[in-house]
Amino acid sequence: MKQFLLAMSLITGLASSQAALADDALKAAIAGQQRTPANAVRDSARHPYETLTFFGIKPNMTVVELSPGGGWYTEILAPYLRDNGKMIVALNDPAASKGAANFKQKLDATPAVYGKVQMGVFSPPAKLDYAARGTVDMVLTFRNIHNWIDNGEPAMKALFQSAYDSLKPGGVFGVVEHRLPASKTQDAKASTGYVHESYVIKLAESVGFKLAGKSEVNANPKDNAEHENGVWALPPTYANKDKDKAQYEAIGESDRMTLKFVKS
Repeated sequence: MKQFLLAMSLITGLASSQAALADDALKAAIAGQQRTPANAVRDSARHPYETLTFFGIKPNMTVVELSPGGGWYTEILAPYLRDNGKMIVALNDPAASKGAANFKQKLDATPAVYGKVQMGVFSPPAKLDYAARGTVDMVLTFRNIHNWIDNGEPAMKALFQSAYDSLKPGGVFGVVEHRLPASKTQDAKASTGYVHESYVIKLAESVGFKLAGKSEVNANPKDNAEHENGVWALPPTYANKDKDKAQYEAIGESDRMTLKFVKS
């Protein structure tokens, strides 16, 4: 019995030690010099440590980031996953997209950080070829769903299905998106950039995902989602330039849902 308890104690201690190392690695990636200063200054509004911890990320995972944009999260995820995991960025074909070409140039410019990042083709609704079925531990998307809604309900379902299919059983689909208050009407194109949380949950559940949790880490009660030029009036975009800029600065970045789904 003593041997059993000793063995269990050693196992527990090892697990705790591994968790602490993973936690330290995430903090180091967030604090790393590879990050663009203009991106790092947004940490207080975007909470990368709390968000990724909520999703349950580990450094040995295979992780897909859908539509990474300028690479705000890629700058954190790539070094974090570099040694023991795998990162796949899912974006348009660089040969056909200036934005994707610029992103690839960013990766190629710093091989010590991004040299192991893999690229998958993701151009909804036509191309969703970013990972083989059942090979991924986590799929993440940050403030993108409003960009895809205009493709229509069948295309949105196919997109969410692609995330589900790419994941291993128990895999996580993590979503951060600008949140439209439930009392407001959702237009079919999400032209303001805001989306109902209930819509995202319903869509994810329609392809088989189970909602595992919600976090308010990216919530902003100051944001009422009523702005000229929508969410882009807020920082960091300031679509209205100097018009009411002080007001938008006081609000800060948008109110956001943070949802964790699991493949059963």
